[in-house]
Amino acid sequence: MSSKPTLVLVPGAWHIASTWNKISSLLEAQGYKCSSLTLPSANSNPSATYLDDINAVRDAITAETTQGRDVVLVVHSYGGHVGNSAIKGLTKPKQDSSVPTNKSSGFVVGVAMIASGFPITGVAFLDGFGGKPPPYWKADEETGFLDLLVDIRELFYHDLPIEEGEYWVSKLEKQALRPLTEGEHSYAGWKDVPVWFLATTEDKALPFEAQKFFVQTARDAGADVTVREVESSHSPMLSKPQETVDFLLEAAASFAK
Repeated sequence: MSSKPTLVLVPGAWHIASTWNKISSLLEAQGYKCSSLTLPSANSNPSATYLDDINAVRDAITAETTQGRDVVLVVHSYGGHVGNSAIKGLTKPKQDSSVPTNKSSGFVVGVAMIASGFPITGVAFLDGFGGKPPPYWKADEETGFLDLLVDIRELFYHDLPIEEGEYWVSKLEKQALRPLTEGEHSYAGWKDVPVWFLATTEDKALPFEAQKFFVQTARDAGADVTVREVESSHSPMLSKPQETVDFLLEAAASFAK
């Protein structure tokens, strides 16, 4: 088995795999393999389901674990809801001498969460907002997409240079509404592995205070959560790539112990 885990990187709503490119190159220079994906629901497909998103993440994980490599799952925003749900059954079993561990298979050894929430088993993403989108989102039942009603660059990328922020706005895809309303397959995977959480203190999409509340609620439910902070917008992998990489290197080293 490789001495270093593969990092499987899951973006949030509207975002595509290239969101991770800045940090992937830095992580690969440190000897880590990175596997990034775009969620089906963030690919301008209104018929995509929450299970489609989960299966996409599971496929990326099992592509590594079936080759004997452990995985650190890195999730951002809505990707945290999907990613935690996707690791069900893919973490190392609790120690039981009567059940031999398959040493030829890898496992998800930890989850690194960035500006995200902690899913509750059987509860849909939007249920965390009282069943309705925040005021800066619009659920368009006719098109099946979730629309943003504010200055997107300011919401996600306010600490990037204007031109670069506008570039990333241009790369966003339409986000399917349906997966955010489905809770049947949601799972509190954060209870099964240690979690490291990067809180974004200047976040305009998911306020810092809300992130702290989510972390404390998870800890109260028995989660093992280590918190680091970064002075950034909702997208530190773009505006603070080195700080984000430092966080992930520290998390991966902790998971390996």
